[in-house]
Amino acid sequence: MSLPYKEWNSYTLFFSAEYSQDYLKKCYRKLNLDQPDLKSFENCYPFMYYLEHGKLYYEQAEKSPLAIQPILLFYGLVHLIKACILTVQPDYPETTSVLAHGVSTRKRKKQQYSFTDDEVKFQKNGLFSLMAEKMFHMKQLEGEKATMGEVMELIPELSNIYADLRGKQNFQVLTNKDSVYSLPNSVLDHFHMTENRFKEFFQTKSATPVSFTDETNGYIRFEANLSNAAEPIPIKFNLEEQQFVLPLNKGELFLYPELLLHYLVLYNLGMIARYETEWWSELIKMMPNEDYPLIQTFLRSTIKKGPYLIYQYLTNK
Repeated sequence: MSLPYKEWNSYTLFFSAEYSQDYLKKCYRKLNLDQPDLKSFENCYPFMYYLEHGKLYYEQAEKSPLAIQPILLFYGLVHLIKACILTVQPDYPETTSVLAHGVSTRKRKKQQYSFTDDEVKFQKNGLFSLMAEKMFHMKQLEGEKATMGEVMELIPELSNIYADLRGKQNFQVLTNKDSVYSLPNSVLDHFHMTENRFKEFFQTKSATPVSFTDETNGYIRFEANLSNAAEPIPIKFNLEEQQFVLPLNKGELFLYPELLLHYLVLYNLGMIARYETEWWSELIKMMPNEDYPLIQTFLRSTIKKGPYLIYQYLTNK
């Protein structure tokens, strides 16, 4: 983060055609794309309109009742993602197939339905796979599945609600002193690794260069420039607590960028809010189980976190 993040005020510069055109030109030149001047001229207004539309959806969501928030937030995020895709694929959308959502949900069972157990399945075509490939260089996701519980456990701002509801710690906070980050040796128990194996694993998976120090005293210490990465995977940033954290669950989604995680949950909640009105209304009115506090906490956090993650992507390219 080169500048302190000021929510939507941070986006102000992008709402200038001159600035956005120059920004896109730099993106296209960095990728050695053909005709960067022409492409940036053609795309500066679509880029700005995607961001502006996304902002409007998020601002309306903040003022709206919970019942329709997921729909507004999903389409807000979709528009912001489309702006990001324009920075790496100037001809977007090339075909109608990329306009699909890219994920699907199974038919819901009316009895004993639990949101955290519900699954989404990744499709070959659509925005999800396009975002994964073009923005994060992830391929061959078709056919993979994820439950909402698996996804939400990897969102740092939900760590406190999970701890309260289930007594479960999903993240380890990193302490920081003079650009040296520390993790207690207890993380090794979660990963079932020796210290050397963990260091090797961490270095091979980290999106940011990491160099470990020899000094231990019950801690694993390393130097890394975490603040200047869009997302220093596998480390995540807890926006509410303003601290870096490490997920303690080394599951299938361990290395997924957080934007993909927010997209999956908002897609599913948006579909429920639109098409499962009876279940959705009962959840909001009756609050029968853990689903309600988890969903409410997620919606409250994603209103802030979605635009933050998009801004980090745009400014740390």
